[in-house]
Amino acid sequence: MGFPVMRVRERFPSLAVRDEGRERVYLDNPAGTQVPQTVVGAIGDYFLNHSSNSGGMFATSQATDRIAETAHEDMALFLGAASAREVVIGQSMTSLTFHLSRSICRDFQPGDEIVITRMEHEGNVGPWLEVAKEKGLRIIWVDFDRETWQVRPEDLAEVLSDRTRLVALNYASNMTGAINDVRTLAEVAHEADALVYVDAVQLAPHHLVDVQELGCDFLACSSYKFFGPHMGIVWGRETLLTELHPYKGRCVTDELPGRFEAGTPQYELLAGLSATVAWFEELGRMSGGTGSRRDLIAQAYAAAREHEEAMTLQLIAGLQALDGVTVYGITDPARVGERVPTVSFRHARVKPLEIATALGGQGIFVWHGHNYAWEPARALELPLDEGVVRIGLAQYNTTEEVTRVVDAVAAAIAGG
Repeated sequence: MGFPVMRVRERFPSLAVRDEGRERVYLDNPAGTQVPQTVVGAIGDYFLNHSSNSGGMFATSQATDRIAETAHEDMALFLGAASAREVVIGQSMTSLTFHLSRSICRDFQPGDEIVITRMEHEGNVGPWLEVAKEKGLRIIWVDFDRETWQVRPEDLAEVLSDRTRLVALNYASNMTGAINDVRTLAEVAHEADALVYVDAVQLAPHHLVDVQELGCDFLACSSYKFFGPHMGIVWGRETLLTELHPYKGRCVTDELPGRFEAGTPQYELLAGLSATVAWFEELGRMSGGTGSRRDLIAQAYAAAREHEEAMTLQLIAGLQALDGVTVYGITDPARVGERVPTVSFRHARVKPLEIATALGGQGIFVWHGHNYAWEPARALELPLDEGVVRIGLAQYNTTEEVTRVVDAVAAAIAGG
């Protein structure tokens, strides 16, 4: 069966919102997706029926405890983790990475090395730069290949040494969309006895994550990028999380994952997080899937990927047909499976801000600038004050919307 995109769209109420009668085209998805009604409902239900703090001997508090526990269990299922104890949930991927970087690097010694790829979003750069300054660590950069748009295993191996303690690794670029072979790169890093911290923020909305299969040590993602509430999630191997020193208050539990979850959780968003995982299960059933919850999630991704990849090829072909447009990332149709549907481009004459402004005036939502992909922009020698135009597709987008955005870009260029 074909992907049920119209049924999917019916589940997302914001897609029906109009601005003075004009339809919105949400292509700003790399910075945050829309959410299904079930997620909205779960958050509202928490406020109406269960709002409380945890640990009390009364109904709303006990419900809150169950909601928090269930959210961790659901995310463990979603990521393929061995246990909910391995799932740390907080405000954002960046804030969690800053928090955990202090624990991960606590015993690193001056002169020890952290390897960072040039593909990284700043959320997987800034925390390591800061801890390196504090502890006298060396930052070693590894570039990505301009033909494959990926980090090559041999290039990573070349920069590793007996002082390498950690590799900060991008799963999918939020600028170029290119996907790295994390499993192979993790194996290379582990040969040097280095830990591997993976940023999967851009990958998780589009591809199934299986932390057991990947072989990394930590993996971070953001639920608001995959149709959920504004939260960050970090998976870490239980043996490692148990060994790490937690920076916490004296009366805070020493049990996992609470020892790394500072302060009062956003319980209403945890309720929404479970509803987000349930959405993928529903999408799996809508797409003809059967089996376990994990099976349904995997089948949802498989169906959505086929839909998204067809639109990605349509978008890239449309942009490349425009004179003066340069697309940054994988454009070979045979390699569409090695990228996510995030497409960035520049025009030789018309600046990204002008194009994004023209599109926004027509109800087409896209991003411009470096989008916190500061290192990729620098590596590609792009003007940091201009960046790129970034178009990001998601499962609820349509081929008609792709046609509309390509036509709008063409008109913006012609009038610029």
